[in-house]
Amino acid sequence: MASAQKKAEQEKRTIVFVDEAGFYLLPMVVRTYAPRGQPPVLRVPLTRDHISAIGGITPNGRIFMQTQERAYKAVDVVRFLQVLLRKIPGRLLVIWDGSPIHRANVIKQFLASPMGKRVHLERLPGYAPELNPQEGVWNLLKRRELKNLCCRDLAHLRQELVHAKERLRHRRTILQHCFSHALAEV
Repeated sequence: MASAQKKAEQEKRTIVFVDEAGFYLLPMVVRTYAPRGQPPVLRVPLTRDHISAIGGITPNGRIFMQTQERAYKAVDVVRFLQVLLRKIPGRLLVIWDGSPIHRANVIKQFLASPMGKRVHLERLPGYAPELNPQEGVWNLLKRRELKNLCCRDLAHLRQELVHAKERLRHRRTILQHCFSHALAEV
């Protein structure tokens, strides 16, 4: 991590930690309140339908996110990298896990393109999600912003997820804490 930060400073690159996550129709039950002996009941249809999300966070607390109703493939990851390049000026240092979709030929082809030359990739060590601040963002979205939420369908879930991300986007100090917590794990 320290060598990646040093490289980013030397080459004037913006660091972006990237990760994928899934959001399901079944609610993340966190804590509920009810009269003693009368536990609250959340009624939702049992389904594995979900929204896949890919997101990134910068050290200053900017967050980026894309969603879709199917699992992410390498071409979708390239699309997200292109969004990052449009929204963040200059060169990028993207740090992510060693997922097979991050090592696909489509990614290598993109990096060889003129647009892809602005991106340098670094891989986190295996089995170390605590080093990725984007994991903290997913945790905040699932356990704080969307806790106990029952959605009717995927469209409703997507709408709630976008609203939750927008609420979180304005809490830069909390987002910077995700970053400092990940750096403290190093």
